[in-house]
Amino acid sequence: LKPAPGSVMLDQACGRGRHARFLASLGFDVTGIDLSENNIAYCKQFETANLHFAIHDMRRIISANTFDYVFNLFTSIGYFRHDHDQQLTVSSAATALRKAGFYIIDFMNVHWVISRLIPEVHKTIDGIDFHISRRVENGFIIKDIKFNTDNKDHHYTEYVEAMTLKDFDRYFRHAGLKRLHTFGNYALQPFDVNLSERLILIAQKI
Repeated sequence: LKPAPGSVMLDQACGRGRHARFLASLGFDVTGIDLSENNIAYCKQFETANLHFAIHDMRRIISANTFDYVFNLFTSIGYFRHDHDQQLTVSSAATALRKAGFYIIDFMNVHWVISRLIPEVHKTIDGIDFHISRRVENGFIIKDIKFNTDNKDHHYTEYVEAMTLKDFDRYFRHAGLKRLHTFGNYALQPFDVNLSERLILIAQKI
């Protein structure tokens, strides 16, 4: 990417800020947004003159024509239940970008994940037994997590839309973005639909 010194960056769904904090350590002006109040409360301790965090729904525009780069990293898109919401996420990023700015998405390669999906897994972590099941249903990869602690049963379900390169191209087209590069892993090797673990995309606002 070779960002210029002082480039302005947005980290969508920043979580606990690990990527935003690293980018800020390189001297860039970084804003991290996340829907979780707990995550942002944790991130606030790291704020500096060039690192800012805010509770924000990434489907909504945070600021127009402001950022040189918008990042959505480590499969932080696809968790909404409707395809329209995934489009809103991409479109809000495009609106936030300055002209010729870049949008970087790091998503799983759903073809690779589905072909290697393990339906049932049992794990014991810190003395707690976890039962994890995975399935593909109605275009979503669904993970159910069940465990018991303090004599209480817990059940959580995670949905991630099984979005493909074709889907992202559609989102980009509607948002006024052009895909420039497609990589299949963090070594930035070419994307192979059957062999690549990741789908890493670099798009530019046109």
